Amino acid sequence: MSLNEDYLLVAAIDFGTAFSGYAFSTRDDFTKDPLKIQSNIWGAGNLMSQKTSTCVLFDGNKKFHSFGFDAEDNYSGLALDNKHHGYYFFKQFKMMLFDKMTLKRRFMLEDAMGKKMPAMDVFSACIRYLKDHMLTKCQQQLPDTSEDDIRWVLTVPAIWNDTSKQFMREAAQKAGIPDHCLLIALEPEAASLCCRHLPMNTFQGISKGFVPFAPRSKYLVFDAGGGTVDITVHEVQDNNSLRELFKANGGNWGGTYIEKAFRNMLAEIVGNDVMDNFQATNMMDFIDLLREFEVKKRNFNSTMSQKITFKVPIALNVDFKAKHGKDIKDHIATKSQYKENVSWVSDKLRLASETAKGLFHDACYSAAKHLKSLFDEGQVKDVPMILMVGGFSESAMLQDIIKEFLPNKKIIIPADAGLAVLKGAVIFGHDPSVIQVRRCRYTYGVRSSKPFKEGVHPESKKFIDDDGDVLCSDMFDKHVEIGQPVEYGKSQVAESYCPTSKAATRMTFEVFASSERDPTFVTEPSCKKLGSLQVDIAGSGTNRSVTVEMSFSGTELHVQAHETRTPDRRTTAKFDFLG
Repeated sequence: MSLNEDYLLVAAIDFGTAFSGYAFSTRDDFTKDPLKIQSNIWGAGNLMSQKTSTCVLFDGNKKFHSFGFDAEDNYSGLALDNKHHGYYFFKQFKMMLFDKMTLKRRFMLEDAMGKKMPAMDVFSACIRYLKDHMLTKCQQQLPDTSEDDIRWVLTVPAIWNDTSKQFMREAAQKAGIPDHCLLIALEPEAASLCCRHLPMNTFQGISKGFVPFAPRSKYLVFDAGGGTVDITVHEVQDNNSLRELFKANGGNWGGTYIEKAFRNMLAEIVGNDVMDNFQATNMMDFIDLLREFEVKKRNFNSTMSQKITFKVPIALNVDFKAKHGKDIKDHIATKSQYKENVSWVSDKLRLASETAKGLFHDACYSAAKHLKSLFDEGQVKDVPMILMVGGFSESAMLQDIIKEFLPNKKIIIPADAGLAVLKGAVIFGHDPSVIQVRRCRYTYGVRSSKPFKEGVHPESKKFIDDDGDVLCSDMFDKHVEIGQPVEYGKSQVAESYCPTSKAATRMTFEVFASSERDPTFVTEPSCKKLGSLQVDIAGSGTNRSVTVEMSFSGTELHVQAHETRTPDRRTTAKFDFLG
């Protein structure tokens, strides 16, 4: 299905692990100024942001109740009145899609209290809320705008696999976004597109006369979000399009892991049972504590020496004293790792600077070590610049650690690094062809049968077809290999296949991905089945053939197939990765 070309505006939804938002621009505004992009301002207490918390609340009938900061506040209020038990509250659930090759439509999510709902219902409700909120805001300014006038863009991490991307596409469809109006944007690519349009004086780390995005320049995009660190490497072409030099990579080292480290530290002090009970019975206090930590942690840096003070709800100390018969401040003195570094008086928690900085250790050092190892790769070795984007990249702690590990690389950071993905997704929606060349994340192929080789192929895979030919089953027939450059809008390879049964009226192709360059069998441990596609065939006999063409150069996997003797009658086969 071709993308809608008669759109009037592009609307992007940045569905993040910790924070989400939307932005839009008209076609006319984009032509005049690509950065003339509008978004919404969300508020929660002292926190004002162009994104809201990725939290969603459902009532006891699993009906959508509220989203974002509103969902947090509503759930907290219900908890204060002890009326929250029948509700479903989900927070930071996007990471459940990370690296899941065997994801299914019926996949269930657990909420804050362990109750379950179908993940598809949760994700689609969030997308629907953001879509409807955007439409309301847009129609206030452009009253005649209808849903048919919009090209939608939904962001996903570049390191996500094809199964997770399809899950998000189907969630968007369920939310009311037509398939032909939807683009999937890869987050670091979107951020890269945004930064190319920003004024140079808005970047930290750019010296006078330095032009970071000139033709033939190379740079690594380090997109540190709430859940993942997402990395891609770009080279600017002479026509100002982008070429990916190395396949997307990264890991689950995002900013939410600092929050988890903080919670784990509290749990080590008071005990998991006390912490769990506090979270369950004092949800408003718990959310306020995390919001304060979110604000404070943004100012942490590697040179700070003063103690950090947090306001901690008195209810936590009350819960602890009820269980242990003493105050937390007295208990800390018995814990050797904390007694010199942590003090707790009434509703104030004070951390020594080294203890506060230690909360960043695992996430930041894992990301920095991975980044350092990337520069040992041939295609990346001579890349001189790191572009840090994403909300977590605004952390001075992360910036300092990256600079410590890579002192010879030029590091630049845009103002509002956390908005680069959202704004870039709008730009991508207007011009999706700007990324001309990408690199395959996996080796892709289909299950096939080939002539059996005695002494080479295992006897267990030997079979005879209708023509009496001796074949080997489960062969991995490669279409493209991991790391291979693939060009936008072009099918990379065309392969022909014949049925093994004379009476077959349909051919089914099972599609596999492998982390190896040249797998032999689809049954090898590195191979994962992504899904299947079916093509009807006419006539009879085993001399009929079907030609399959796969395209990997967009942000999603596409395929066309046709009977070889009728090349004009093409079937666009649909992958079903979700089963």
